[in-house]
Amino acid sequence: MERRLAAILAADVAGYSLLMGRDEEGTLTQLKAFRKTLVDPTIAAHRGRIVKTTGDGMLVEFASAVDAARCAVEIQRGVALENTDVPQQAKIEFRIGIHVGDIIFDDNDIFGDGVNIAARLEGIAQPGGICISDDAQRQIRGKLDSPFEDMGPQHLKNIAEPMRAWRLSVDAKSVEYLSTERFAGIAQPLALPDKPSIAVLPFQNMSSDPEQDYFADGMVEDIITALSRPVPKKPPRILRLPFILEKWRLGLADCPR
Repeated sequence: MERRLAAILAADVAGYSLLMGRDEEGTLTQLKAFRKTLVDPTIAAHRGRIVKTTGDGMLVEFASAVDAARCAVEIQRGVALENTDVPQQAKIEFRIGIHVGDIIFDDNDIFGDGVNIAARLEGIAQPGGICISDDAQRQIRGKLDSPFEDMGPQHLKNIAEPMRAWRLSVDAKSVEYLSTERFAGIAQPLALPDKPSIAVLPFQNMSSDPEQDYFADGMVEDIITALSRPVPKKPPRILRLPFILEKWRLGLADCPR
């Protein structure tokens, strides 16, 4: 037996027995189609491992809580899109629970409280929704475009103590919500200029001598000055980066162009 920390995703189909009672063949065909075209490929794309499937449910292991959450959001948005023209009584909607905790790995299966908690969180999730534990939320917050709703302490079946749970929004409009309401003070991406631009990134001092920081800064300033000199016809637009960017060590993809 092996113990390890993992993000556990538990999912099932809301009202599966009722759906099967109405139309066994249609429900099973639709579920298999979701698995083949959406669910399984999305899990694989986010580096998840399907541990087991149980009829309408599944248990998936991820090394990262962020991967688990992104996978869950993508699945729920994809299912909602596929259900756009499906009658309400025939819709297949998943409930998903996510928890991060210590698990026991044995014979390609997983066991322990971490697994049980994920399954109980899935049980209190709304159809088409995602419910995550407080431990998972701490790992995920600030890394997704989806806002959270605090559900408060929840009494989960066969779990000794109440656990704080969170509802993770799967609304595609959550991107707009974050950018306009919660982070209104954060600068938005700059529009592309109508002329060529050059970004001069701060040099990193690779030596152990802190005095070389000033030498590196001076080189950057010299380069900016040289590039700023007028050239024939169409001079480039020079972006002077703040000194603080050195501390963040931004990659080129993070800089406005």
